Order: sequence, then structure tokens, then C-alpha cells
Amino acid sequence: DVQLVESGGGFVQPGGSLRLACNASGDFIRNYCMGWFRQAPGKEREGLASIYTGGGYTNYADSVKGRFTISRDNGQNTVYLQMTNLTPEDTAMYYCAAGTFCTGWIRSPPIGRPLYWGQGTQVTVST
Repeated sequence: DVQLVESGGGFVQPGGSLRLACNASGDFIRNYCMGWFRQAPGKEREGLASIYTGGGYTNYADSVKGRFTISRDNGQNTVYLQMTNLTPEDTAMYYCAAGTFCTGWIRSPPIGRPLYWGQGTQVTVST
């Protein structure tokens, strides 16, 4: 099994930036497609971004395209989500995920399901 631990969440003002990290243990992330999701109170979980094993292919939801960037460091067994130009609508719990087929994770509704999930890190965007 893979254990995923997110970090980097917090409070930020509108227009600000945050970088989330997801560190994996139990297996190597190079074996998995990785992604980030979020869930705001009262809303369904939303797939934001995914990145294939080699890191050369990424997908983004329209809601974050151009503002968020997913990347991976297989040597550090870590996946990142760089978030810029944040708005209050980005306030949510953010989750890291690992799986074997992730192209459809950013679809609405998502296609396919990750195999492993992290516990989440809270991001709050407010004045």
C-alpha cells in the first residue's frame, strides 16, 4: 500500500500563492499516476490535476488551468501542486491521490478512481 501525506496548506489572501506537497511512503510514486483533488463544504470532490508516471503528461480542470501546476519529483517520492492567483472559491480541503489511470480524474463527474488517498490539507483563501 501507499501512504500519502499532504502538507503546505494554510491561510492565504486572495491573489496569493501556495505550494502543496504530497510525500509518499510504502511504494514508489514512479509506479503511479498522481493527482490532486479538493472538496469544499457542501460540494462534491473535484479533480484538479493529474500527472503521469514520467511527468511528461499533465491534465488540469478548467477551474484551475493556467493558475495551478502539478509536478512530481520521483527521486523525492513527492508530488507538488503550485497554486497561484488564489481566490476565495479555492477554499477547500485538498487531497493527493495515486492510481494507475488518471486521465479522467479531472472530468466532471470524474472517470475512474484513485487507489490511494491522503488525509488532506486545508487551504483557506480569505481577506
